[in-house]
Amino acid sequence: MKEHTSILCPVDFSDASRGALRYAAAIARHFGARLITLTVENPLLTEALDLGTGIAWTPEDSRRELVKFVAGTFDRRSTAPMILEHEVAVGKPADEILRIARERPCDLIVISSHGMTGVRKLFFGSTTERVLRGTPRPVLITPATDPGPVAIEDARMVIRHVLAPVDLSDASLHQVQAARAVSQALDVPLLLAHVIEPIRSRFTARLHMPGLDAERRSTAEEALDGLVATFPRRLRAEALIAYGDPAEEIAKLIQDRHVGLVVMGLHASPRLGPRMGSVTYRVLCLAPALVLAVPPATAGAESRAADQNRAVAL
Repeated sequence: MKEHTSILCPVDFSDASRGALRYAAAIARHFGARLITLTVENPLLTEALDLGTGIAWTPEDSRRELVKFVAGTFDRRSTAPMILEHEVAVGKPADEILRIARERPCDLIVISSHGMTGVRKLFFGSTTERVLRGTPRPVLITPATDPGPVAIEDARMVIRHVLAPVDLSDASLHQVQAARAVSQALDVPLLLAHVIEPIRSRFTARLHMPGLDAERRSTAEEALDGLVATFPRRLRAEALIAYGDPAEEIAKLIQDRHVGLVVMGLHASPRLGPRMGSVTYRVLCLAPALVLAVPPATAGAESRAADQNRAVAL
């Protein structure tokens, strides 16, 4: 059993990654977790520096810059976590982030959806997306314009509602359990939502099945009610059903219900492992909210989660 929970926060020295760092630090302080900050240097740039200036780059150069950046992120009210470590790696950012998360090992990765342009950059179309496509760990993606909280109490005021859009597949249970845990920890309402996509098929149009949508809604309502029934009574949970494009409807719910955190599930592939689906990708592009991306549970994790749920219900 690990001595400490560990959180990994990659930074690229941008304001966007500064906001992600504040979220990571607030979580680490609240749970007494170890916070590992990471910067990844491009090997071509370090070699070019050596050739162009004659000054040999060393990891300590980046480490000093990283320590300075982290120290400057926290003011008198937002203090750094008690257990704070700094890592410097050289290589492709996404590969190094996943390697460090695996080797340390880390329980959560906190990363900004976008970063700065220029020499050092973390932008959603590249690094963050690749991390999501390969991560075996949950990833908290913070909006680029979010300055981050001072403490968990500040995050609670910003989040206000947790939304878990579910496709009602078997993997939804693990996603809902994660959303429930966050909702309980922050003491904020939980919204479960399922979006029914219109059937665009000439075959079904010719059949003219007026009862099909009603049947699909009834099935979804029954499944959502079953999920809500597993929650303790003190948890403020609500089930919602919408029609239309899933990503667009989720974005509308985020705006209309003042949702600050969306818990999205990552799909599983037997060959490729966790991977980001198109709906998760589009929600990240459309919605200026925190997104917690949850990879599929292993059999052991599912068993432990089920035991925890039974204990809470009792």
